[in-house]
Amino acid sequence: MHKRTGALWSSFSYWWGRRSLQSRLVAAYIFIILGPCLLVSLYSYRAINNTYVRDAVDKNNYLLQMEKMHILNQIQAMERAAQMAYSDKVIQNYLLNESDPTLGELIDFNTTTFVNLNRIQFNNPNIEHLRLYSRSKEVHEIWPIIFREERVSMEPWYQQALKLQGQELWSFQKNDPDPMQRYTGQAPEGQPKVSLLREISIPAGHHVGMIQVDMLLSRFTPKTYTDVRDNQSQMFITGDGLQLFTRADNSFEEDNPKLNRAITERLRQYAETGEWDVHYKENGNSFLLIHTPLTQIGASLLNVVSTESVMKDISHTRNLIIGLNIGFIVLVTAIAYVLNAFILKNLRRLTETMKRVRRGEAYTSISIRGGGEVGELAHHFSKLMNTINTLVAQAVNKEALSKEAELRTLHNQIDAHFLYNTLENIKMLAEIENQRGISDALTSLGGMMRYNFKWSGEYVKLRDEIRHIENYIEVMNIRFEHPIALELSIAPSYLELEVLKMSLQPIVENSVKHAWSAGTEELQDRSIRIQISEAEGDILIAIRDNGFGLSPERLTELHTSIYAKEGPGMDASGSAAGGYRGGGIGLRNVHQRLQLFYGEAYGLEVKSQAGEWTTVFMTLPKVLLTGDRQT
Repeated sequence: MHKRTGALWSSFSYWWGRRSLQSRLVAAYIFIILGPCLLVSLYSYRAINNTYVRDAVDKNNYLLQMEKMHILNQIQAMERAAQMAYSDKVIQNYLLNESDPTLGELIDFNTTTFVNLNRIQFNNPNIEHLRLYSRSKEVHEIWPIIFREERVSMEPWYQQALKLQGQELWSFQKNDPDPMQRYTGQAPEGQPKVSLLREISIPAGHHVGMIQVDMLLSRFTPKTYTDVRDNQSQMFITGDGLQLFTRADNSFEEDNPKLNRAITERLRQYAETGEWDVHYKENGNSFLLIHTPLTQIGASLLNVVSTESVMKDISHTRNLIIGLNIGFIVLVTAIAYVLNAFILKNLRRLTETMKRVRRGEAYTSISIRGGGEVGELAHHFSKLMNTINTLVAQAVNKEALSKEAELRTLHNQIDAHFLYNTLENIKMLAEIENQRGISDALTSLGGMMRYNFKWSGEYVKLRDEIRHIENYIEVMNIRFEHPIALELSIAPSYLELEVLKMSLQPIVENSVKHAWSAGTEELQDRSIRIQISEAEGDILIAIRDNGFGLSPERLTELHTSIYAKEGPGMDASGSAAGGYRGGGIGLRNVHQRLQLFYGEAYGLEVKSQAGEWTTVFMTLPKVLLTGDRQT
């Protein structure tokens, strides 16, 4: 496949190279004009599309919020009706009655309290039913408000309301059944409703009955069941169990059978994650699913908006714009072709003259009428020949300099290899003489040399810096009667971190030189411990020795020298007060390098206990060698 592509490209390049300049200019005009025109058209189409989607979402979300306000008002009306009936003491006593009331009591109840109950419903005409159910079998039923509880004890919502123990239960139902079952021979009408259900407990914990306030969904959310049909949008309301309720005719569900399942899945995802995807597509139809929760009743309100018709108009406009662009390009191409024929006439004459010069023929002057760029090109052609000779001489000189630089680089490499090979030879002699200590020291020294010579960048892996420190300790232990033990407490995952090259070794070197040199007696148990931890996305490296430590006064002076700004009498390396007691590359130099490369939030901090230990803390960001910050 790769060879075939290369062959096709070669054939095209050959064919393109044989075309005249005029033909290539015309093709260039087409490419230069057609490309931006297409890009602008596509960008405009996307901008128009995004603007429409944003406006459509804002507009329909506003309608959704208005409908939500209406629903909240209906919820308040139903709650007020339930509360008024629940708080009436006469009604409570009537529902509690375990014996037959007298005729006078019934007449008095019917002419006063029952009238007030009817007034509650009449004052809220949107409420379809206000029903009170009594647990007592002796209570007299008064249609259409007071019934015995046994009539609804088998309803699905009944057990749910009992479990809530006096709290409100909102239940959505597909139809409105008659509790007296007067029309058992007829199928119930499809009148979906929402019910507010609440257990009556007098006193608390003693079940007396149930309150039911019903409202048809056509009144509860009129825009969902509106008679004014809009083929571009449709509202849905979901009840408990993620049931969907909407108008039955002219519904999007007829042509998009997967719409219900998609809405249900997104509602379930919203309940779990709080995320909602507005866009939905089915059977080539695009929709916007705009959603708002009704947390008071555990339901949701949705507005499904079709974008198909407008998208077709926008696509038609886009195609029209592209067609006009193509027509414009054809016209411009024809005009450019004719004009190029006149413009390139003198250029062809100049080209023939250049060909003769290339063949070695004597150059004769060429006369170009009209001047312009082609005339100026002919005027400077003779000067160009001299300039070419000069440039050739300069190119030869540069090539010679480049070869010389390559030779110097090769020479340096040979010197480095010579040193490595020499160390290897000495190491081999030591091994022959069974001088294992010298052999190991030479191995460590060779590793240090390679690490120092190989400076390809400022950053290295932590494992490389640690290995360099191990080599340094092994070399330095040759001169000590009591060797220094290097203890590492580093998780394997941290070994891939990025650190500045030669940032840890100077600190270890300061410990080796100064940690055990202040006392009169020589410590036998010498150790340096390197420990790495992580806090808030940063890496904390602690380098601790068990030397003689620093006095509080000396520690204060050391902090002052590390954190002081550059001033007269202080060199860049921090030699004035660099290490624990001066000398070496110095902690100040390391601190300034850390702040230079990582920022002022990072650097060094020294802590010490006189006569016991000294610890240098280094803070740097957690970064891989690729430069990516770890989170």
